[in-house]
Amino acid sequence: MLGLRGARAAQLPYASAAVAPTPTPSFSGFARRLPLLASAALSPLPPSFSFSSASAVRRDRDPPMRPVSGALSRSRPTTRVFCSAAATAPREGKELLVQHLLVGEQDVRLLVDLEKNIITGGADLSDLAVEYSLCPSKENGGMLGWVRRGQMVPEFEEAAFGAPLNKVVRCKTKFGWHLLQVLAERDQCVVEDIPPEELHAKMQDPNFLEEAQLIDVREPDEVDKASLEGFKVLPLRQFGTWGPVMTDEFDPQKDTYVLCHHGMRSMQVAKWLQSQGFRKVYNVAGGIHAYAVKADSSIPTY
Repeated sequence: MLGLRGARAAQLPYASAAVAPTPTPSFSGFARRLPLLASAALSPLPPSFSFSSASAVRRDRDPPMRPVSGALSRSRPTTRVFCSAAATAPREGKELLVQHLLVGEQDVRLLVDLEKNIITGGADLSDLAVEYSLCPSKENGGMLGWVRRGQMVPEFEEAAFGAPLNKVVRCKTKFGWHLLQVLAERDQCVVEDIPPEELHAKMQDPNFLEEAQLIDVREPDEVDKASLEGFKVLPLRQFGTWGPVMTDEFDPQKDTYVLCHHGMRSMQVAKWLQSQGFRKVYNVAGGIHAYAVKADSSIPTY
């Protein structure tokens, strides 16, 4: 079993939605199910944990916005400029590490002053997000984590995927004005279902067993009833122990296969591994039950 190695625990939230005054639409449409920053620490996962529920908007926890005073509080009419990002490569098949801040639609002057502070004053966007952003991501310095196409509203997506690395650009969406910064990019991580028959065929090759990373997230009593050769047992209920050291024990660049009883818990873990930067993650479709029924009748069912 893997050891904890003293890693500190933190929550596993996805980027949540910004709070906007009525009738501005909920920010959940913009930042739904955004992955967690890959380097973030992790906390124990209760048995009932659902990755989909982690993306729900927690308006009861949204902090009150600080009042803005002085020169930064002045506003002026909105402009017709929707995005200041220069057109570059479309970055197809890429994921971007993005941070941003959000101000109201009428706060263009504030937006310009904040942008000037960053460009000429050396201010950090993350610090300004904590102070001025209307998005709950302000609690993480405006960090949205690794994002891909289809997860954001079109205007924000166009700006992010057209922005040069590390350059702060602005864009306007139905939620207000944004300053955003792309900190890094990488090839898009992949999560796929693998049919049990295909996995069984692969497992006949000794080289596959040596090169692939095989993870079984069932509980020990389940593994006692049925198991597959080569799979490392990492019970989901012990996520708090093995989660924080996952990238120490496993190589994110290698193909990783995740197994459970029926394929549901393993898909949750597969998606989490994807958010942590694992390049190719395969969920065994139907779990070990389907494997026993469709691929290898010598494996007991339970």
